Amino acid sequence: MTEQNARLHLEMRHLRTLLAIRDTGSIASAAKRLHLTQSALSHQLKGLENELGTPILARHKRRSIRFTAAGQRLLQLADDILPRIEAAERDIHDLAAGDRGRLHISIECHSCFDWLLPAMDRYREAWPQIELDLSLAYSLDPLPALLDGVIDMVITSDPMSHAGVSYSALFRYQSVLVMANDHPLGERDHIEPADLVNETLLTYPVARQRLDVFRHFLEPAGVEVAAIRTAELTSMIVQLVASRRGVAVLPSWAIEKYRADDYIRTRPLGGDGMWSTLYSAVRREQASLPFVQAFTELARDLTHAQLDGIKPATVEE
Repeated sequence: MTEQNARLHLEMRHLRTLLAIRDTGSIASAAKRLHLTQSALSHQLKGLENELGTPILARHKRRSIRFTAAGQRLLQLADDILPRIEAAERDIHDLAAGDRGRLHISIECHSCFDWLLPAMDRYREAWPQIELDLSLAYSLDPLPALLDGVIDMVITSDPMSHAGVSYSALFRYQSVLVMANDHPLGERDHIEPADLVNETLLTYPVARQRLDVFRHFLEPAGVEVAAIRTAELTSMIVQLVASRRGVAVLPSWAIEKYRADDYIRTRPLGGDGMWSTLYSAVRREQASLPFVQAFTELARDLTHAQLDGIKPATVEE
């Protein structure tokens, strides 16, 4: 019998048998622990020894159970591998029950940091067994990473239909034009697309086809702005706006503190305003897991309690 063939016939039941013999001190007691007859356990041992080509127990009629060198090596293996297998089985059971897991989040919504980070802190307190992290590496195109299992949730206002993705609405929000306090458009009741023809539009570094201001406001009217300039952070965009470097279209809740301090002015887009919905997106097979649902519910509750100017996602506009 070659070493390779011997390894192929070594099973976990053999390792459990050897541990039971060591722990109880006799074959009879080990058989009772394993719910086997003594004859069946002895037959199992003999078969394993035949497979391995060497004795496992040194058999002496008047001496206690003693393991051979081969038996000692198998005990070492059993002590090493069986606890890890049992731990993995517990983890898999907890994962299936939704009590343990990983939740790596990516955002397309650059203005979401103000509420997302506090939500994550509160979630860690309630679900300490969940591995929670925020990834910025996939913010420009997160859907492939979500489907590949690299990340587990995306916060987005741009739901893209896919059979493998499940979306949960968090809240509805209004995007407004943000401008310097002395900007002439501040005298309007609301902003029409043609009003932006001569403006520099400040945006996040996101493809224009994924920005609501283009898809739902400018392009349907056939309007182009004079120039586009990008910045990563909401605070940077607001500073550029305040220093008259351009105008921006941002969620009203994201710039409320700046407006309240009279740092900038805002006006609605169109007579009825431009409303969008923010979603959490997860892989469909994970959508019903309790720890995933818990984060979405916590984020929804936190945003409704802390953000100004948003509406429940069930409200029809």
